Amino acid sequence: MKLNWAERLAVNNPLRVVQQRFELRWMKTRSNLPPGSNVLEIGCGRGAGAGLIIEAFAPGVFHAMDLDIRMIGNASRYLSEATLGKISMYVADASDLPCRDGAMDAVFGFGVLHHIPDWRRALSEISRVLKKGGVYFLEELYPNLYQNFITRHILLHPATDRFRSADIKDALVSHGFSIKDSLEMKLAGILAVLEKTG
Repeated sequence: MKLNWAERLAVNNPLRVVQQRFELRWMKTRSNLPPGSNVLEIGCGRGAGAGLIIEAFAPGVFHAMDLDIRMIGNASRYLSEATLGKISMYVADASDLPCRDGAMDAVFGFGVLHHIPDWRRALSEISRVLKKGGVYFLEELYPNLYQNFITRHILLHPATDRFRSADIKDALVSHGFSIKDSLEMKLAGILAVLEKTG
């Protein structure tokens, strides 16, 4: 699903960039992704995360995609020309990624899966495009944060088949991932570094 006005405001604020910078530092210390890797970011939004990924991981080939063409336009204005020169940006659906099987060394997703109606299919696609031994860097929110009494009237999310802690962990394992490390607040969300083992 595309973001509504309230969610665009939430993800496009300066504090979100600070949060992502800390998350990426944590992720980098828990992975051995070498510079020059082939990397995909799903749900890139205005490109703030893309700029930070380039800074932290120095990918050789970097693909950034979002379902909303407006976000791709925002990214082309937000990012510097030098950074844009290092990224292939396009509109695509995480449930049907336009990438070859096993093409990616890493996939980054910052708060994307909980916006996708068929989030299991998106996990299947992420697994498909990752090489064996590839890394999935995941940040996700649980329904307590976005479907509570207040937020369900402001934010736009799919209403059914939402995942909580056990649901996402079971789905990750069934899609061939092992959790290398994670930080989790059971009622809020999870930050994880996962390896494709299957």
